[in-house]
Amino acid sequence: MSTRERRERSNESDRFLLSLFNAAVEKSGKSAKGLAIAAVGGYGRGELSPGSDLDIVILHHGQFSHDGLNEFVNSLLYPLWDSKSVDHSVRTRSETRDAAERDIKVALGLLDIRLVAGDSDLVDVVQNDSLENWRKNARHRLPELKKSLTERHNRAGELAYLLEPDVKEARGGLRDINALRAIAISGSAHVPLERISWAESKLNDVRETLHQSSGRKKDRLLFQEQDAVALELKYADADALMSDVAQAARSVDYLMEFTWHQIEHKAQEGFGRLIRKQRSEPVAKNLSVAQKEITIDPLVDISKDPILGLRAAATAAQLGLPISLDSYSLLSTALKDGKAVLPNPWPREAREYLISLIGAGESMVSIFEALDQEEIIFHWLPEWRPLRSLPQRNALHRHTVDRHMVETAVHAAALTRKVHRPDLLLFAALFHDIGKGEQEDHSIRGERLIAPLAIRIGFPLQDVETIKILVKHHLLLSATATRRDLDDPATIQSILSVIPDLSTLELLHALSIADGEATGSAGWSDWKATLVSDLVSRVKKAMIGSNTIAKQPEISPAQLKTAEAGILQVNLEKRENGYSIEIISPDKPGLLSLVAGVLNTSRLDVRSARTKSHGPSAVMKWIVTPEPHAPEISAEFLRSEIENAFQDAAHIESKLAAKAAAYSSAPAIPVPDPVIEIFNDEATEATIIEVRSHDRPGLLFRIGAGITQSKIDIRSAIVTTLGAEAIDTLYVTELAGGALSAQRSEEVASHLRQLLK
Repeated sequence: MSTRERRERSNESDRFLLSLFNAAVEKSGKSAKGLAIAAVGGYGRGELSPGSDLDIVILHHGQFSHDGLNEFVNSLLYPLWDSKSVDHSVRTRSETRDAAERDIKVALGLLDIRLVAGDSDLVDVVQNDSLENWRKNARHRLPELKKSLTERHNRAGELAYLLEPDVKEARGGLRDINALRAIAISGSAHVPLERISWAESKLNDVRETLHQSSGRKKDRLLFQEQDAVALELKYADADALMSDVAQAARSVDYLMEFTWHQIEHKAQEGFGRLIRKQRSEPVAKNLSVAQKEITIDPLVDISKDPILGLRAAATAAQLGLPISLDSYSLLSTALKDGKAVLPNPWPREAREYLISLIGAGESMVSIFEALDQEEIIFHWLPEWRPLRSLPQRNALHRHTVDRHMVETAVHAAALTRKVHRPDLLLFAALFHDIGKGEQEDHSIRGERLIAPLAIRIGFPLQDVETIKILVKHHLLLSATATRRDLDDPATIQSILSVIPDLSTLELLHALSIADGEATGSAGWSDWKATLVSDLVSRVKKAMIGSNTIAKQPEISPAQLKTAEAGILQVNLEKRENGYSIEIISPDKPGLLSLVAGVLNTSRLDVRSARTKSHGPSAVMKWIVTPEPHAPEISAEFLRSEIENAFQDAAHIESKLAAKAAAYSSAPAIPVPDPVIEIFNDEATEATIIEVRSHDRPGLLFRIGAGITQSKIDIRSAIVTTLGAEAIDTLYVTELAGGALSAQRSEEVASHLRQLLK
């Protein structure tokens, strides 16, 4: 199959129509002046598949009577109907213009109009009318076009992910390519159509082969016809064919999404003419927001910041914004030239950006798809390439393997409050089916493949072991709950034999839910969810000595000696991507909140903290990273700021309030609500408050302030940021000492929930 064959098929039809036109003109006794046959749509582009209609317009100047016109048209078309499927209209120039204004399908078809026979001047003037009106009215026609696309996509589904797709009508199919061509003609956006030339050729080849092998005019690629089409196109099998179809559709859809973003979000002066460049706002190191896109700052040396691509992806996903095409191009070039190679293993910062990207929920999908289309993701995660557009010929699954894993990550992002290690959940969700694509059991193969990947990403070996369990046993809970007797002790023991602790169990439960929901209603239901939940509850009861709560930090002898002096001391160590800060201070109510506020107003983001009170003093260890363009800090500066806050914290509170207001006006993505849990029986003489929340500026300050307002004391705190998620564990007592009562605990939890809304 080739473009040449489709062109020759069109040429053959042209010759046949020309002969019929000449015969009809001669029979009518009229002059051919003011009469023409024009091809439109696919026929106009010379892209006739075997089953395609001949889309033609018979144009005239009105020189016929009504009966005479009918006679001419019939003498022209009757010979065609025996051998061709013809879609025709008969119009004057003004009627054609009116029809195009009423019906966008007519307007789109006329963009490809060309002369087949007759008066070339008449066709030229209609063509000029069509192009001029389309460009002049683009402001109104393009929203109409988008609406029609959405309606068609809702009917036909996504070409890339359907088991039996329509290569013409489905999202990412041939009609979408024609829509992109129409947008390009309008001049409203730059549409690099060369990016989808392979996709267009591939989909046309598949459609043409389907017409020939089935002997019918049909565009839906059914299971029973995929093998024949694959064989004719010299594919190894139908899976290989469908993988290419999916990749072609994804390329088209990616360009379509980018094109609509250009049209809808870039400020314009008149329609289609960009105004002067909008002001850029820095959002992360070497990154800015301009024209509602994440852009790499000009002149940045990517070789000196190899984490930049991951930072851009995470920032874009967390803000719900796209990355500019120019920035993708810069990253792609740098990676291909070997100038942005990540170290092995990745530093923690790189790993956290990956987790932030995965955890962004629905907004992660378009960013990850773009990283795939630009072939950036393969430089970071070469394990992803074999899974790219890998089909699953399984009625339970709606998506290709790679898209299913992305969808699982989206569902997992909604469950991050249910677990104590959201980073492990998100990573395992994205890679749980990494073992697919071979004959070997994908869970066994996945366990083997995930270990070196997790090590390279920089997970500690203990976490790698947990990830291996999650990948190997991601089907365990669902299979056991639906196939085994839950009242049989052996059933519970079968889970206990492979799941070592409560933390792993809660991760596996969340992964089972996310995987099931991403599979769809055919693979997940309320009934199955209830069975799995029941199984997990029974296993929890049988687990002995399991605990997911962070333990209080230890104080070293050197810290203890300094603490006994009862003076404020700040030690600062500069790290590759931030600072390690040790603060030993006289203890006082609200100390955690004050120090967190000082760090935040000093433009430092808290990544982790460990604090513990000892007698009249408190020992704190903070890991922080600076915000973009933040000045360097010193221990002396921080010591001075903390002392000032001890005297008067009002300026800290006002700065944080202003920062919070600015943050609230920034783009935001939906995130799960914070979860606050109270544990009264997990520590001696203390109550444990655990806050699981999306990270944001001033979060720890607000939590600490809430504790102070509740008139209780923080004895220890363990603060951990995992990607974009924060888990804060506080050991608190009454001011006079002792754990909180159940009533007081609920009062404190309720107050914190109000503060964190």
